[in-house]
Amino acid sequence: MRYRFEELFQKNPDGSLTPKKTIHINGVTFGYGITFQRGVAFGGIDFFNFENKDIEANEIDGVLSIKGFYN
Repeated sequence: MRYRFEELFQKNPDGSLTPKKTIHINGVTFGYGITFQRGVAFGGIDFFNFENKDIEANEIDGVLSIKGFYN
């Protein structure tokens, strides 16, 4: 299923990102409450590189498994 970036991530006042749902990418699962900072790779991905892009993901048992990003 295709999601908009802002459906899955919240931009925080300090500029960091927080997932709105539990996400799984490249073998790593991140729950709500974790924050991502610009320039830091989580599961091999710097999510800031995909800000405002659409995301392909499948939801299984409440966890969104990210498959890729649209250009």
